[in-house]
Formats: sequence, structure tokens, C-alpha cells
Amino acid sequence: MRIVIKGVVQGVGFRPTVHRIATSLGLNGCVWNDGPDVVIDVDDGNSLLRSLYSDLPPLSSAEKVITEDSVYTGDNGFFILPSRSYGTGVGIPADTTVCEKCIIDMRSGRRERYPFTTCTECGARFTLMFSTPYDRENTSMFEYRICEECSREYDSSKDRRFHHQTICCRRCGPGYSLYDNKNNMIDGDPIAEFGKIIDSHGIGIIKGIGGMHICSLISNANKVREQYGRPQKPFAVMVKDINSVFRYAEPSEHELSELTSRYRPIVLMKKKNHVNDNISPGLDSIGIFLPYAGVHHILFDSMRSDAVIMTSANIPGEPMITANRKVTEMNADAYLLHDQKIMNRADDTVLRMHGNERKFIRRSRGFTPSHITTEYKGNVVALGAQENIAASVACNNRIHQTQHIGDHGSEGVAEYLEDTVRSLMRMLGCTPDAVAIDLHPGYGNRRFAKILCAETGSELIEVQHHWAHCASLLAENKKEEGVILALDGTGYGSDGNAWGGEVIHADAENYERLAHLQYIPLLGSEKALYDLRRLKFAVDHINGVNSKLFDDETAGVLNKMISKSVRTSSFGRLLDTLAFSLNVCSSRTYDGEPAMKMESLLSRGKMIKGYGSEIVGKEIMTAPLFTMFSGKEKREDVAYSVIRSVVDKMVEAACDAAESNSLKEIGVTGGVSYNLPICRMIREEAAERNMSVIMHTKVPNGDGGISVGQAIVALRRLNG
Repeated sequence: MRIVIKGVVQGVGFRPTVHRIATSLGLNGCVWNDGPDVVIDVDDGNSLLRSLYSDLPPLSSAEKVITEDSVYTGDNGFFILPSRSYGTGVGIPADTTVCEKCIIDMRSGRRERYPFTTCTECGARFTLMFSTPYDRENTSMFEYRICEECSREYDSSKDRRFHHQTICCRRCGPGYSLYDNKNNMIDGDPIAEFGKIIDSHGIGIIKGIGGMHICSLISNANKVREQYGRPQKPFAVMVKDINSVFRYAEPSEHELSELTSRYRPIVLMKKKNHVNDNISPGLDSIGIFLPYAGVHHILFDSMRSDAVIMTSANIPGEPMITANRKVTEMNADAYLLHDQKIMNRADDTVLRMHGNERKFIRRSRGFTPSHITTEYKGNVVALGAQENIAASVACNNRIHQTQHIGDHGSEGVAEYLEDTVRSLMRMLGCTPDAVAIDLHPGYGNRRFAKILCAETGSELIEVQHHWAHCASLLAENKKEEGVILALDGTGYGSDGNAWGGEVIHADAENYERLAHLQYIPLLGSEKALYDLRRLKFAVDHINGVNSKLFDDETAGVLNKMISKSVRTSSFGRLLDTLAFSLNVCSSRTYDGEPAMKMESLLSRGKMIKGYGSEIVGKEIMTAPLFTMFSGKEKREDVAYSVIRSVVDKMVEAACDAAESNSLKEIGVTGGVSYNLPICRMIREEAAERNMSVIMHTKVPNGDGGISVGQAIVALRRLNG
């Protein structure tokens, strides 16, 4: 029999597993990589498959098995052959944490304290490869020649590193070096000496498997903020082990499950009261993750401390640094750098749990490459939005999403987006028939879109921002149509205004805007996103209130701007205005800050009698709600009452439309849908109407999921 196995079958010990099972059964044949697939020729395929199905490698996923009768005419015995062709497709797993067996190896024996110790069941994959199939010469390990001892392990079918493509040790693999802030090498064990510097309240840069991190003690948070210009942004914390998690947080069962998974994401969880508020200022949550690379385990073995700040090392506005030559610009006390090339940059994945539902805030290391399936044929490249960019490449009835790219606005991010998309296109063998982009005429990724169209002769397709949000939700949940609440910060609307609090009836072919939040002038456009006084000034003007937020001269200028300003229906801007009004946040220093800081109030609040919004035409009125509180009520009750009033009207409009279209559920998407109290409100109100609610669990809720929706809309258009 000839057997072709498709799926995640390379770089996971699949061929060694086939060899072990076939040998134990006394079968004759051979196995090899063919592009992204594994192919087996064997004299008794049925026996082999029965045993293989019950003993698949842990990281593998056999998505499709094709068999055909044939006669094996090769030599007696079973052999692993070299890869025979270089086909196209992504058939490798994402990066995973180093396994327990390899951690033991790093604590004794010939690989003691060697941080690149991995085996067929663990370690870097996507971040070090540049082509398929997953063979050593197609990874950044091609520069390192295997020593005799590693070669014996590689050739031994009894060794767990049998045919492990990135096998290495201290004699033949990559290594770390430690440098001071003047680029002088520091003598001694690099990782141990780095640990001493961190324990002594130094700030270091550490190069890992997908990029570099700023590393320092939790008690050093203020110094890190001042030095790197991050006044309020929450820092992720890496803790030594699971026992240390409970010193800093109160994780749920589901949060612990994600935290300890082989992909080791950053998980947002409830922060313990004693934890320094400078880690996540104004928030009840803290982002925690466990060591995932060998260097992390060895570092904690070398330190007194059980937790460190680990935040992306990047120049403001630029992607995370991967090249050693650029890192000295970060002005740290020490630099722990290795000499292995990072082929694919990958930030740490960030997620939070809504009960047992996973919500990706940033989908990257450990969860890329990944895909969702679609019924539509055709090749499409979709380039996402302007912030939290992640692109998508669609082909062969799959939409493959890239890792998190960043916020457009710098040459570095533009280059990163282009390099990442071209790399994924090459691995998939995809030449696009269409390139999909956001409707906004000023987004930076339009330039790359036009270049791709010119190179490939493909069609340029513009997709409205919130339609793309809705389409991504429908695609993920395998729904053809839906009535959806699209709740986010800003998205360019078809009327030229900034949408973001929408009730939309959508499918992959079209959309209808059924209702939206009241339009509020954005005084100074971008300035109003950061100086929240401008939002409150606009609301006061609508309500006929004489605002005292600015001096008379400035107020006069702003009053003249009101009739000429772009208007917004954004739910995010509603939260911003409320955060300012309740003295929660006066300015925005990072994306989503005011809304995130509002969450703790919303979670504690109760409804105040007499609050309520109304719908005028298609507008759900929000400005009048700011005249309903006197300052004597509890802040949390005001916050809850205002937002609940708006949510109830949006859900009412959505449920009315769903019932009219014989639908049994409504949906919610957009960055605001990360907010747990708001999602609870939506579910509660929908339940009153006997409606269920569909949400994201695979595709990011926010703009990181936009490209999936863009791809679906473009594919639908190509399919006629």
C-alpha cells in the first residue's frame, strides 16, 4: 500500500514513529517527506495504519489519509528516506514549550545548562524555518554541523531524538554570549551572570526563540517604564513555575489549563491585591506566562527571584527586535544574545478566558501557523487593518493567518508585513487572484496591496472594517449569515464617519447597517483619541452643557470645529468618554487603555433606577446618559447603568432583526468584546429573548481578526 498523510506531520517525529511501529510489526517499506506531506510505501498498510492511529506523535495532526493499493518491491526492512520533492503547503506545527524530559537533560549529563536542548516532541519549529519540507537544511540550524554524539542519537531508532531535525548540543549547536552596555563580552556562564544582573535590579535584553524581551524584576517596573517610555502599558510577567503563579494571581481552572499548555501563552488573570500596581496600572488583571524556552528554565535556576517582567524589546512603533546588531539601541544594562538566526519573528500570544471560552488578544507564538477551513475556492491575500495587524493567505479552501505583525506607522512594520506575507505565500504556493484591504483610504498597507496587485495581476477588493469583523465571526462559527454587534474603537464607515458601535446584518456577499450608537464629533480627529477631554467636550455641547474643560479661547476654537469634524459611533469612544467623566482615565497612552480600566468598575456595578437609552431612527442615543448622574452615585453603578442601557438597546435591535430573518442567535465581535462584563450583559439580554450568542474562540476578536473576514468576502466575490 502507498499511504499519503496530510496535516501537521513534519517536525513532530512522525517519520520516526512510523519507522518504530513498522519495525516492531516486522514490516518492509519506507517513509519520506514529500512537500508538506508524509508518504509511506509498505507491504502491509492496514496493519501499519491500525497501530499508527493509536500511537500518533503528540504534536501531530493527521487531517487526511489517502491510500492506494500497490506492491512494495524494495529491500527487506523499513527505512526513512530523504525528502523527495519540495511541494507547497504548511504541514509543520507551531513552536511549543521544551518538554520535561529535555528539562531534565538540561540539569545533568552532556546537555547540562545547554539552552537549545529539544527533541521531536518539543521546541522551536515555525520561528526557525524558512521553507518546506521540515528538514534541517530548511531551518536556521543548517549552519550548524552535527557532532558525532548527536549523530549517533539522530541515527538510533531507540533514541527520542531519532531523526530530530534540529538536534544539537554544546559542541555543535548555537550558543549564548553576554554583553554589557558598551558591547563588551562578559566572562563566565552567560545565563548565570545575566541572572545575577537581573537579581541586582538591572535591566536586561534576552533573545529567545521568536524575538527579544526586556527583562527585569517586578520591583523594577517604574525604572523600566521611565527608561522605555511605557507609562501605563501593562507588563507581562514570567514566573518560575506553577507554584509561583499563585503568589501573583488567582487563576481559574480554565486559565491554568491554557497557562500550562504546550504553547505557553500569556494568560490574563485576576491580580492578587499585594502585587505592585505598576505591573498593570489601574487594572484588576495581570498577564502571566510560564517558561517555554530552555534559556528561561536555566535563567530561573540561576536566580533568587521567581518572577520577572518580560515585555517585547522594540523601539517605539517598531516590531520586536530579532537581529543582534540592532539591540544595542535599547540601552539596557546587559544583553544575553545567541547566534542562531530567527527566521520568523513571533511575539508571545496573549489571551484571556471568558469562562471556558478562549479569546485571543494577540495570536502569535505557539498558535501560528494555523488555519480555518472555508467552502470557497480561490487564492486571496488579505492585509488586515491599521492596528494589531495580522494578514491572511487563503488557498485550497483554507485561510491561513499570519502571526501578529503590529501597528502600521513605521517602515519596520511595513517591511515585517511584506516579508511575512511573501514568506507564507511561498510556503503555500499561493499566487493571489485578489488582494483584500480595508476601506480606509489612508491605511499604510494599501501600498503593499497595490504592489502585490501589480505583480500578480490580481483584483484589489476593499472591505468595510466592521463587515470584515462580522465575516470573520461567521466564518469561524460556520454560519452563512448573522445579525451581529460590531463593537470596537474606530473603523472607516461607508459614509466617511468613524463607526464602531454597530448592529449589522451580514453575510459574505453583503451587509446592512441596522442601528448604531449616536454620532459624536471627534474634535481634532486623532487628537480626540488620546486627549479624552475632547470627547467629553463634544458630549457636553450636544447636551447643551457649558463645558469648563478648556479655557475660553480653546473652547471657542473647539466649538467652531464641531460642525466640521468627523463623527464617530464608536463603542470604544463611549467607554473613553465615560472613563474620563468618572475620573478613571484622562488620556490614552496605549490602545484600549480607558476601556480596560473601566472593566473593574463594570464588573462591580449595579443598575440605577431610571437609567435608559432610546433609539431615534437608527441611532441609539448615548449623549443624554451623561446628564443622568449627579456625582453622588457610586462610580461603578454609573458605569454599569450607562453601558447596560446602551447594550440593552443594541441587543434589542439585533434580536428584532434576527427574529425577522428566522435566526436563533446573534453575534458579537470587535475589540470591545474582550470585555467580560459587557459580554455578560449581551448574553443576559439575549437570553431574555431566547437568543444564543456566538463569539470568537479561534480568530482574534479585535483588529487582529480583520484579515480573515476580508479574505472571506474576497473569496465569495471570486466565486461569483
